[in-house]
Amino acid sequence: MLEKIEKFCQKLKKTLYKSVKVCYNEVVRREKPFNHQERSVRMNITIIGRKCTPRENFKKRAEKKLAKIEKFFGSDIDVKLTATVEKTSQTVEITIMHKGLIFRSQGKAVNLDDALDICVDALVRQIRKNKTRVAKRLREGNFDELIATPEVTETTEEAEELHFDVVRRKTIALKPQTLEDAILQMNLLGHKFFVFQNAESDEMEVVYAREDGGYGLIIPEFK
Repeated sequence: MLEKIEKFCQKLKKTLYKSVKVCYNEVVRREKPFNHQERSVRMNITIIGRKCTPRENFKKRAEKKLAKIEKFFGSDIDVKLTATVEKTSQTVEITIMHKGLIFRSQGKAVNLDDALDICVDALVRQIRKNKTRVAKRLREGNFDELIATPEVTETTEEAEELHFDVVRRKTIALKPQTLEDAILQMNLLGHKFFVFQNAESDEMEVVYAREDGGYGLIIPEFK
């Protein structure tokens, strides 16, 4: 009888030891210090749906695509992704604000996944065209890696960095106008935008024709 009790105690001791070891390893794993080298950048992504509710698999795909350019910015950044579904096409627009610069691109296709690919590729192309100027404001060490992304193809013209050559200067006389009169004047001139002085607010504003139809109004805010 005594021998059976001793064997039972030994077996119980081994079982308890294994359980304690498993619990200890789990605690160590959870309390492991955060490694900033593994992920020193956070991208706060806000996904908005217009005339649609983006599915979870689209959100995950968007996060994966954006992760390719995440390290490029080198600090916490806010990203706004807007997905719009129309009858004949679907559009994805990405806006990134970082160190006083606004990066924005748009992609349009028959489905959101393709529109997302076009949008991200367009964003990289924008940076390529202005690589010298934007590199000074973005994270060092990742710039060359980003612009060499193999997924994005470019023509010789796209590879050449844009030069800001101001070939013409024009002085305009502002006069008070209503928004409707400003839009009418813009259309009569055949322009895509029009600067005017709003008769109601007495402020300088800019009205423009949107590519997706309708008009937009830019109201400057001086800080």
